[in-house]
Amino acid sequence: MDNSERKFQSKLGFILSCVGSAVGMANIWAFPYRVGKYGGAVFLLIYFMFIALFSYVGLSAEYLIGRRAGTGTLGSYEYAWNEKGKGKLGYTLAYIPLLGSMSIAIGYAIISAWVLRTFGAAVTGKILEVDTAQFFGEAVQGNFVILPWHIAVIVITLLTLFAGASSIEKTNKIMMPAFFILFFILAVRVAFLPGAIEGYKYLFVPDWSYLFNVETWVNAMGQAFFSLSITGSGMIVCGAYLDKKEDIVNGALQTGIFDTLAAMIAAFVVIPASYAFGYPAGAGPSLMFMTIPAVFKQMPFGHVLAILFFISVVFAAVSSLQNMFEVVGESIITRFKMSRKIVIFLLAIISLVIGIFIEPENKVGPWMDVVTIYIIPFGAVLGAISWYWILKKESFMEELNEGSKVKRSDAYFTVGRYVYVPLVIVVFVLGLIYHGIG
Repeated sequence: MDNSERKFQSKLGFILSCVGSAVGMANIWAFPYRVGKYGGAVFLLIYFMFIALFSYVGLSAEYLIGRRAGTGTLGSYEYAWNEKGKGKLGYTLAYIPLLGSMSIAIGYAIISAWVLRTFGAAVTGKILEVDTAQFFGEAVQGNFVILPWHIAVIVITLLTLFAGASSIEKTNKIMMPAFFILFFILAVRVAFLPGAIEGYKYLFVPDWSYLFNVETWVNAMGQAFFSLSITGSGMIVCGAYLDKKEDIVNGALQTGIFDTLAAMIAAFVVIPASYAFGYPAGAGPSLMFMTIPAVFKQMPFGHVLAILFFISVVFAAVSSLQNMFEVVGESIITRFKMSRKIVIFLLAIISLVIGIFIEPENKVGPWMDVVTIYIIPFGAVLGAISWYWILKKESFMEELNEGSKVKRSDAYFTVGRYVYVPLVIVVFVLGLIYHGIG
């Protein structure tokens, strides 16, 4: 691949592509119900604190190592560990977070198929006519009900990846602005619903008793961490495609801001709408696939709003799936000098073939639990340790300040090493204790 094809052509393209990777079900489904369940305004305050920290020293470190090594997961770990004379060990360890990226893509494609099927039903109006619980139940019971949608998700994602970073940039320049515009329209409409004010009160009026609830802190931290896709793999490839003239920390903070805006605007739609129609804001997994369609049934112009909602979710799903395939594909392409189209196509086939056999909820659920509780958090720990304890501080700081108008001091590295790394380990351990916090 020509080097120009590997680079983002603009800062905006880089930010939107990274936001596209980060924005997904964690923002649209998990964030609103966790805000609803774990304390509203107090949850948000804690969440904002962790988002700022994780963006500043966590996300930026993944961008940094990708740009420093000039490649993705395998090459970046090898580069970092080579500074200790252990490049082969680093290369071997890198397969753990890379496995996490591929495994999450397999499960995520199935969930995305549920979304695409629901969008199809929104277009035809079927979702407003049937029992939503029954409709969702048909999708998750297996029997190849979602297979056509599963194939469609894979094909759509495949087509957006064939041209390399430039293609990812172009598609996200369309999908991400469209996502924000569509959700903004929905948020404005929901604001005029009778009873919606109670949802806003829940979001903005603190119940300080939640400040002393351990689960509020645990879930806010987990939500912030996983929402940014700091997996020890996921964002490295974005850094590999980043120009040397760009400020890494600034890019990471902007990604965190837009990711948070996406989560907030989703909350502004979901929570006030839930309150307006008497549905529990902390309804969990059923919120997006059952509660929200039920809400649209009762709203004027509900058909149009349902279409807008689910096409927005489709955009978010595809943009995240793009990154998961790109992470794995880039490492294989670079390491084994294979054709990009062949590698991406093979990854898509692998994802589909494995995914077909775990389409039922009682199979994809345990699959995703193993990936999100064990593999991805452990990969994130490996990444954090590799960037802040294995890679030399001099190399780290040199790359960090490359393209930056503000020279960051060693205090930045100290925060990363002694605050961020321990927190990543805490996230991993708490995930084991609570059976997942992301």
